[in-house]
Amino acid sequence: MDNRSPPQNSVKGPVATGASARLTAMTTTPKLVLTSPADILAAVPYLVGFHPADSLVVIGFAGTALQLSTRWDLPPEPGDLDRLAPLFVREGVTMAVLVGYGPEPVVDSAVLETGRLLEEAGVRVTEALRAEDGRYWSYACPTIVCCPDEGLPYDPVSSPVAAEAVVHGLVALPDRGSLRRTVEPSAGAAMREASRRVAGELRARLARQGQVSDAVAAELVAGGLARVRAAIDLYGSGGRLDDRAAARLGFDLAIIRVRDEAWALLDDRDAHLALWKDLTRRLDPRHVAPAASLLAAAAWRSGDCALAGMAVERALEADDAYSMAHLLREALVHMLSPASLLDRMPTPEDLEAEMGPPRGCWLGPLVTWLSGEPSARAG
Repeated sequence: MDNRSPPQNSVKGPVATGASARLTAMTTTPKLVLTSPADILAAVPYLVGFHPADSLVVIGFAGTALQLSTRWDLPPEPGDLDRLAPLFVREGVTMAVLVGYGPEPVVDSAVLETGRLLEEAGVRVTEALRAEDGRYWSYACPTIVCCPDEGLPYDPVSSPVAAEAVVHGLVALPDRGSLRRTVEPSAGAAMREASRRVAGELRARLARQGQVSDAVAAELVAGGLARVRAAIDLYGSGGRLDDRAAARLGFDLAIIRVRDEAWALLDDRDAHLALWKDLTRRLDPRHVAPAASLLAAAAWRSGDCALAGMAVERALEADDAYSMAHLLREALVHMLSPASLLDRMPTPEDLEAEMGPPRGCWLGPLVTWLSGEPSARAG
């Protein structure tokens, strides 16, 4: 949800219209004390996940508690900023801070328009800043003494606020491109060979059965569920799947029952982000939609909608009809809080009760994948 583009009128189009939100109320973001404009500028990269450029960042507070932060491309597309005030009202925001990054003409119009929209919605704007080339200007500053024409210098890297954020495990990547690269394909020849070998083994196994029976489905589902749980535990302990195990889990996720349980298991552990990000990067691009969708769901749950949007794009690039990716895409486009879906999510026990015993038809997507997979001896 972090790229400028037309709205959601194209199945293959990007996730949103130049906006991303970090719903910090859903995370364990540590308390950062912000007492000056320089403190705010030091905190922003850790709130949005990277050092922004050509951006408007709007931070919302409920009382004195940080509630959410949003980032918008500058200049915004027509109607982009109209979504901001309803979002803040819905999330209970009462006070906001605005920070525009870029040249004065572009930032001025966006900050003034945003301030007007928020004030009309009953959200008080307590500070508004423009930052460019290591200097900042305050729109709230009444005199040239506190805000000279040449601006005031700031250093977001050496600030005590930045140091405190790092101590608490927050990360600020150099730019948005750096965040995007964390979900780009990285598989090498060894991973491709592992995928071919696993595909060959599964194809031979199904061929020996003669038909895709319910008994075969039960065996594959049970094995897939066990591998999902084991992988989560492995990444929780700092481990990593080898190429063969990663490829095998990728094929497991083609079975919707296995993918749905992985979705139901999502919680606040970093292991989920680590696992699904790793698979999103390593799996064959043709097979990445389930893992990328799970990464999007985990990122959205943690409040990182920028990463979630990029993961959804990866999923839809792999399979533009993948329903889970479309569901998450709609949630991100409308800037819904993860809480709006969490209460509706089934538990693994619910899934078992609702879906009943495994059925052969569940293996349809897996069989389709295997039919299009090169032989283990190919290449």
